Amino acid sequence: ILTARFVLQPGRFDVVAATNLFGDILSDLGPATTGTIGLAPSANLNPERTFPSLFEPVHGSAPDIYGQNIANPIAMIWSGALMLDFLGCKPAHDAIVAAIEQVLAQGPRTRDLGGAASTTEVGEAIAAIVAEG
Repeated sequence: ILTARFVLQPGRFDVVAATNLFGDILSDLGPATTGTIGLAPSANLNPERTFPSLFEPVHGSAPDIYGQNIANPIAMIWSGALMLDFLGCKPAHDAIVAAIEQVLAQGPRTRDLGGAASTTEVGEAIAAIVAEG
């Protein structure tokens, strides 16, 4: 029933904790309900910090669009922000997330969000906002 609620009532969820297998399935399904997986960061955390944690975009490496400069970089940048937060760098995390939110509100946007901007253009826009900080 959980996966059905992901599709039918996605607003019910903020954070979902799951095992790796189910988490992988849900981390693809959840963002897809928004219309793009290009925005979704992912974190596989080891809270005891005895083994490394992993931070990556939900969309993976996107080999089908490799080298075309059309991938939405937000999920990768956001994953980096999650890592910074996990490492205790909360101000850096907050600055990056605020820059992402500003770009999502004002542009530029990649094709998956109805825009025409390149990966580079969106990444540079976020970096510029963080640098202005």
